[in-house]
Amino acid sequence: MQAIFLDIETTGLDAMIHRPIDVAFQVVNITTGRKDGSYQSTVKQSKEVWEKADPVSLQVNGYTWEQTSLGKDPDTVGLEIVSLLTELKVARGSAVFICQNPAFDRGFFTQLVDVYTQERLNWPYHWLDFASMYWALLVKKSLQNGVPFPDRLNLSKNEIAKTFQIPEEERPHRAMKGVDHLMTCYQALLGVKFQD
Repeated sequence: MQAIFLDIETTGLDAMIHRPIDVAFQVVNITTGRKDGSYQSTVKQSKEVWEKADPVSLQVNGYTWEQTSLGKDPDTVGLEIVSLLTELKVARGSAVFICQNPAFDRGFFTQLVDVYTQERLNWPYHWLDFASMYWALLVKKSLQNGVPFPDRLNLSKNEIAKTFQIPEEERPHRAMKGVDHLMTCYQALLGVKFQD
């Protein structure tokens, strides 16, 4: 079984208005712990896209238009992603995507590889949510120990990381840094180790 750990940095929070500017993923065979492949690219966007950017999002990821103008065209990035995932034989039933916030990431990922292409290539449509994994294990532990579930719970990746004494994700955020941090948190949560 393959897991595609994925993160995307964008010009804002709304996939109807904003665009991806940095995409990264690592493909891991979670049966063996072997890392099968990885991808990262800055995505070039037009000046018009930047005029609609959310300043708070850009403050988090630290990107400027000048930096992303040196990136690759979105169509090129999409073709490279298709090529690599095809080479790695990523397919529905034997692979899943794992993100901190798949509802966010998937909307921007489809701007690079549209849903019809994903369907034609039989890519996984299961995008798993890391925070939900943490939630489920907390519920199970609470039930097993007869302890009431907390009234309030912060499910950010950085808060989950703290419970395992893992440092917060570095700032400014970059997609591959996000992927690496996600994978570190995943391994700590499930008590597994990926090969280097």
